Amino acid sequence: MLATKKKQAVIKKNQVHDKDTGSPEVQVAVLSTQIDELAKHLKKHKKDLHSRRGLIKMVADRRTHLKYLMRKSKPRYDALMKKMDLA
Repeated sequence: MLATKKKQAVIKKNQVHDKDTGSPEVQVAVLSTQIDELAKHLKKHKKDLHSRRGLIKMVADRRTHLKYLMRKSKPRYDALMKKMDLA
């Protein structure tokens, strides 16, 4: 789980406009942060299979959001990939 303050910071950093919390850019950024934290947890707790399943679901969800963004707006997709250093 992400701490509320950390999540708000990630959202603020990736917002498209002032009240934006649901754009694909924000959702990918929040998922990426959660994925990073969960990956650190799994390096320490190798047998935590329930968390591993959650990680796989998050990665699939992030991939779905990225596919949507690539289909709708290629320039926004490219900017996000560069900003998040995913490619």
